[in-house]
Amino acid sequence: MTEAGRYAFAPIGVVRSPYTSPEGMPIQPVGAAAVTAEVIIDDAYADGLDDLDGFSHIYMLYLFHRAGPVSLKVVPFMDTIGRGVFSTRAPNRPNPIGLSLTRLVARAGNTLTIAGVDMLDGTPVLDIKPYVPALQPDVDVRIGWMEGRSDNFAGLAADGRFRGGPR
Repeated sequence: MTEAGRYAFAPIGVVRSPYTSPEGMPIQPVGAAAVTAEVIIDDAYADGLDDLDGFSHIYMLYLFHRAGPVSLKVVPFMDTIGRGVFSTRAPNRPNPIGLSLTRLVARAGNTLTIAGVDMLDGTPVLDIKPYVPALQPDVDVRIGWMEGRSDNFAGLAADGRFRGGPR
């Protein structure tokens, strides 16, 4: 922990993705199921990848390094109404941390190949966690304002609404 309850995180690696611009990039992993990328983990953390290749899916925690300025109200994809940022998956957050569930295709040394990529090239990786279905709650899910809009995420691509520069 740093001063006044603030935390500092250092990336453990970087994503090498085919997407160099937010425009046209899938907005969620479901829209990019066949798209692959490499996740290159810094040598200092490579031993932490041991045993990960036995899992089919991993959570990727990363920094929205090109998000625009923080906004507590955003007009999300699939909507035309301003919503509270915490009811969306928009990148313009107070802590611009992204979360994606991706398929782990392969590991070779400190490099992971993943599929279901909705991250820009150069995205800093903060953490990786294995997906274990039995550890996820089996609950009755509600999806708030997204009700009735969730049947076709696959074709959705980013536009310029959350554009920003490096953070």
